[in-house]
Amino acid sequence: MTLEIWLAAETQMYLRSKREVCKMSNYVELKIDEIQLDRSNPRIANYLDIHREEDMTSDLMVLLLGTTTDSCASLRESIRENGGIVHPIIVNHYTDGRYVVIEGNTRLQIYRDFKKKNVPGNWDYIKAIVYEDIDDETMHSIRLQAHLVGPREWDAYAKAKYLNYLANEKYIPMSSLVAYCGGTSKASEIKNMIAAYQDMQEYYRPLCDDDSMFDIKKFTGFVELQKRNIIDSLTIHGYTKTDFSQWILDGRFSKLEDIRSLPNILNSKKASEAFFKYNSKAAKKILAVEDITPDSLKDVPYEVLAKELVKRMNEFQMNEILYLRTDSAYEEKLNVLKDVIESVQLVVDEVGK
Repeated sequence: MTLEIWLAAETQMYLRSKREVCKMSNYVELKIDEIQLDRSNPRIANYLDIHREEDMTSDLMVLLLGTTTDSCASLRESIRENGGIVHPIIVNHYTDGRYVVIEGNTRLQIYRDFKKKNVPGNWDYIKAIVYEDIDDETMHSIRLQAHLVGPREWDAYAKAKYLNYLANEKYIPMSSLVAYCGGTSKASEIKNMIAAYQDMQEYYRPLCDDDSMFDIKKFTGFVELQKRNIIDSLTIHGYTKTDFSQWILDGRFSKLEDIRSLPNILNSKKASEAFFKYNSKAAKKILAVEDITPDSLKDVPYEVLAKELVKRMNEFQMNEILYLRTDSAYEEKLNVLKDVIESVQLVVDEVGK
């Protein structure tokens, strides 16, 4: 039996067992004051252990959950404009009568905010799907379906945080996590996301003076870090994941996708100097020049070369000028530019006769 067949069979058995214990009702309208936030989420629980639940806001909620305030603002405006949510929240109805959010903490909190601020509309009741007294594993499976591959996907950082939580707490087998996220073809991606989240917590967060400096938008940079050639390049050149995290914090990477060029940058003395003095954009310009040979340019029409040179000169920035002033070969580079001016002027003068 192949791994794919075995995994598919195991997943079907797991999902079938979950469906058998899920007794779901139709949509109902629940009073928001009767619904409790999800304390099984450790970050929400940590806050509620110290503060009152009525002090919670939707903006704070998204920060606790690792999403962005921008996405919350869009969601809040959509709910206000439509007079309510489109997708019902999902709650668990325990035998003791409690209603606890499984999925939809932020939307519930937005309703609470609107009611507290007297925003026009009916915010006393919220549309909900109610499950009857389901276990923790089933609750996690619902969240996975809703936020990892569903219509309301979390951002990459929030996904990774939740996957890391499930994997380390062993709430759901890794094979089921893989299946929920798209099957065996996604296995390495899931492992990389978990590893990236762990690296961000271990190496990047300690460098941040406070949570306001901890930018979850940098998460994709740590996903790039998981690639073998990036790790090997750091090791070969004597750098660590802490060094990498500091480069992220210092804005050395003009774009996070430039991390893919890090091995080439570190392999080049001049490019690495530009990287550490300025950023990856300056380093990549040097790499581009180093890759050019006379033979690669000899068949390019002169007007094309001239247009590109004009464009590059117009885009010249002050930091590049400062770098040129301190470059050990600046005189040679300046002489080349002067030669270009003289040669072009000679041609222009001859043509104009």
